[in-house]
Amino acid sequence: MNLALWLHRAARLWPDRPALLHGADVVADYAAFADRAARLAARLCDEFHFVSGDRAALFLKNSPDYLTILYAVWYAGGAVVPINAKLHPREAGWIVANAQAKLLFADPGVAEEIADHCRDEGHETLPADAQAGDALPQPAPAARAGSDLAWLFYTSGTTGRPKGVMMSHAMLTDMALTYFADVDEVRGEDAALYAAPMSHGAGIYNFMHVLRGARHVVPRSGGFDADEIIALAPQLGSVHMFAAPTMVSRLLAAAKDAGWHGEGLRTVVYGGGPMYLADIEAALDWFGDRFVQIYGQGECPMAITALSRELLADRAHPRWAERAASVGLAQSCVEVAVVGEDAMPLAAGETGEIIVRGVPVMQGYWRNKQASAAAVRDGWLWTGDMGALDEDGFLTLKDRSKDVIISGGTNIYPREVEEALLVHPDVAEVSVIGQPDPDWGENVAAFVVARSGCSPTPETLDAHCRDHIARFKRPKLYRFVTALPKNAYGKVLKTELRGMLAGGREGT
Repeated sequence: MNLALWLHRAARLWPDRPALLHGADVVADYAAFADRAARLAARLCDEFHFVSGDRAALFLKNSPDYLTILYAVWYAGGAVVPINAKLHPREAGWIVANAQAKLLFADPGVAEEIADHCRDEGHETLPADAQAGDALPQPAPAARAGSDLAWLFYTSGTTGRPKGVMMSHAMLTDMALTYFADVDEVRGEDAALYAAPMSHGAGIYNFMHVLRGARHVVPRSGGFDADEIIALAPQLGSVHMFAAPTMVSRLLAAAKDAGWHGEGLRTVVYGGGPMYLADIEAALDWFGDRFVQIYGQGECPMAITALSRELLADRAHPRWAERAASVGLAQSCVEVAVVGEDAMPLAAGETGEIIVRGVPVMQGYWRNKQASAAAVRDGWLWTGDMGALDEDGFLTLKDRSKDVIISGGTNIYPREVEEALLVHPDVAEVSVIGQPDPDWGENVAAFVVARSGCSPTPETLDAHCRDHIARFKRPKLYRFVTALPKNAYGKVLKTELRGMLAGGREGT
């Protein structure tokens, strides 16, 4: 089925309900929301010859138009390629080309920069506020099979190039329906507040709110601003939001300053990075039982485990602290196991790699058969995350087998940063790790070996990074060393680098 059928249905059931809001201002009810999407879909098909199976990339910041564009593409039978708006145009251009996108929605200036870095000039560009013009609305969403591509999500890999996770209509349908069983209920009076990027998990959570005819609210700031949320939530009432753990901590700090205890805020679903027990306990103490945790990956979006509001609230349970430090139980649409290197399940309490299978597991990586075969084996997704299951099925994350850095809930892969730095003429070798940060979870730290006779500075390398990668991926710390610690096979020992950071030791 086509996911756009849910909007089509909502417009018929609740045409007058407020649908899209910018801050506290309603910009469209459900009838207008669906009509705009259907008209834009008709324009895409008629003017740009967009057909079922084509892809449309969105390199946009959060706005009410974002949802209209998503649903217009689905109405037309296409697949969306949402791109993190924080990326460098060079990175976005690579994604547009790799996805073989027929259309690109972007602001004019940004679109021109992307074209400069895009290997494929075959796409057409539309502005962020693209209108349907005189196009008659498409009467109904195009027919699509459950296995058809709906969302192509680019998540960086350890090879340094992003990989396109293929999400089908069936995958996202299962994920959305399971939300009601394992994560939270949604009611018509609820308001989904998009304070996190709509190109990621926050945007994926739109489906549940469309299904219930709830409100979709984009803050005026377009992102996360704790003071704005504190002012907006009481006006809206019954607010739901998805937040990275760092956002929860920043909201708590601002709430204490303002004397706000969560009035108007119904649910915060947190995920995308590690939440420390002390942090969630402090949030529960101040806000009360408003929190739910989820664990997922782009390869199994938002749908591996969940730690419910009820479990987090049950502090009388003798193992509450252990459970609150976990990521919860397998969601109803998947099976979760922890296995050793021989792929055999491990006993309760033993640490191994987390694997998952079920309908929400990706079909594979776009145009990357080798990576797909390595990630999904016999129907099981090998997550690359290490963890342990207890005897009751609660999953606790232990470490990441991949060296991903999670800063502010956003994944940063060291190889991407290393490759950018290695093209600087003064850099001979570099290795990047995560440095613990109380506000962001982790920051990027780079250990740099200079070429003979060269003396790069943090300022010159920072300027270089600004020209090659997104700003949020830039190292916050540079350590200049004469050599990187390596094993007998020449592999850099990142554990030693972490020890050097922790102990304040200089390199050799």
